[in-house]
Amino acid sequence: MTRGGQGLARVAVVVRAGAAPLWWLGVFAAGVGVLVPGLTGRRIGVLAGAALFLVAAVVVAYARRGRYRALARSAARAGRYDVLQDRAVTARNWRRAHRWWLLLAFLAALGCAFAVPAAGGLLLAGCGAGLWLKAAWIGRLEQADEALLWVRVDWLRAGAGRPTGNAVKAYRTTGVAAGDAAPGGARRRAPALV
Repeated sequence: MTRGGQGLARVAVVVRAGAAPLWWLGVFAAGVGVLVPGLTGRRIGVLAGAALFLVAAVVVAYARRGRYRALARSAARAGRYDVLQDRAVTARNWRRAHRWWLLLAFLAALGCAFAVPAAGGLLLAGCGAGLWLKAAWIGRLEQADEALLWVRVDWLRAGAGRPTGNAVKAYRTTGVAAGDAAPGGARRRAPALV
């Protein structure tokens, strides 16, 4: 980075980075949990897990929306020398920084299966689904404003990868064609060849 430019990561990509690992670890833990009878029995465990899945998805999807809106409203245009981080790099950095938390959450979900089968795994999967829903909501904000939201990479490090953490003071914006991720953080699809 030269002349005062900053490294910028997409807000939606940071949010979405945890969705896939939480979802798949949760589904796997729930699948293993169904094999264990547990203290409550499978039926109660799966029903409790389904309720936890829904609650977790809603809570995660709606958490801190006001902060996201406030940062989006006050966002400044990205500078000429700012460096836009690739989607894959952002996701890899988030997952690398949170790998031990993901492992502990997975082990806790597996351990929970001995008491309430599948419930811990479904809770974990619900958190992943909630992150996908939140990323989709951010994508709708970006489409409505016709501007992609970015956050400084150094602020993410200070806030442990949270795009609304205390270290984050403001977002930056670019046009919707910038970067390699579509609004919402998904991979940008290549245009079809005619």
